[in-house]
Amino acid sequence: MKASSSEVQVDVSLSPRVNSVKPSKTVAITDQATALAQAGVPVIRLAAGEPDFDTPAAGINAIREGFTRYTPNAGTMELRSAICHKLKEENGISYTPDQIVVSNGAKQSILQALLAVCSPGDEVIIPAPFWVSYPEMARLADATPVILPTKISENFLLDPKLLESKLTEKSRMLILCSPSNPTGSVYPKELLEQIAKIVAKHPRLLVLSDEIYEHIIYAPATHTSFASLPGMWERTLTVNGFSKAFAMTGWRLGYIAGPKHFVAACNKIQSQSTSGASSISQKAAVAALGLGYAGGEAVSTMVKAFRERRDFLVKSFGELDDVKISEPQGAFYLFMDFSSYYGSEAEGFGKIENSESLCRYLLDKAQVALVPGDAFGDDSCIRISYAASLTTLQAAVERIKKALVPLRRAVPV
Repeated sequence: MKASSSEVQVDVSLSPRVNSVKPSKTVAITDQATALAQAGVPVIRLAAGEPDFDTPAAGINAIREGFTRYTPNAGTMELRSAICHKLKEENGISYTPDQIVVSNGAKQSILQALLAVCSPGDEVIIPAPFWVSYPEMARLADATPVILPTKISENFLLDPKLLESKLTEKSRMLILCSPSNPTGSVYPKELLEQIAKIVAKHPRLLVLSDEIYEHIIYAPATHTSFASLPGMWERTLTVNGFSKAFAMTGWRLGYIAGPKHFVAACNKIQSQSTSGASSISQKAAVAALGLGYAGGEAVSTMVKAFRERRDFLVKSFGELDDVKISEPQGAFYLFMDFSSYYGSEAEGFGKIENSESLCRYLLDKAQVALVPGDAFGDDSCIRISYAASLTTLQAAVERIKKALVPLRRAVPV
């Protein structure tokens, strides 16, 4: 039936909060690459941060045992107690189960933390390159993201002097991610101590320490939990989860630990949005934490493989004169400066102007999916995830190098 002209038009406007948020580029590129692969295009997918290892079998047992009902909103007591034990033993930070909230992924934990502590107009301090979702989550919480750039020559680590110069009475949250996505940089303890001294001077400033990659770290680098530094426990919210170290991405499970007052607020938000996380995933998480210190042999085997892949990529791309690399100390990403290729003309493609067009060109010509650096706040770089087998990475490097050859000629010497 045709609508009559006299009928009321539906208001299709969206909330200003949603309009201020950009969709995730990592998700968009991963989805595009998946669609190409499903259409039979032999795409090598190195966009998403998803380990290519098997996950604990405990979830299957949980289903068999009928552990399939709602759990308490903050997570089962069994899992929260196991998390407290882990944080004490491995990170040197003490919490009680009522200071932990288990969520559907670390992503939810971070959003809830920002929603819980930020007021309109507050500032969230984010070093760049950053994980794509931090600034958008700040905007969802009606806060203003304040981006602090870092340099590849300084391994993408935040300069404490720059931090000090940017803090105001509006500064509410500093987000630190170590080991970092997208750079793989690891903050040395001494640098974190300098940052802690600056943080201590600002009564309103809290720190969100995203430690999801803590176990994926390459010696001699070591992980320091920000909350373990003098005077920082009271103002730090520690976020971690099971996706990366335990290859449990699809189980959707993360957690936040912090002072009761803040964590209870996160719990309240969760009670009115998703309620408790999956009962089955929580059983699997208890099993994962039972694998031993820092994930035991299962995780160390995985880290060894990641290290081998990292070394291969650093060596392979290091052979290209015009690519700058900061060697990752953790995580499974390589964030490389390809800006010397910008400005080249690619036959049948057009001009390569920035990280996005270079990634589109590589998807088109080399059939390799990578993520443009502008998604992470640094347009000079592109991110390659090495959560894929060595043979896959070898094929990808070969394709990428081949696709870059005609570009290099186009660059004026």
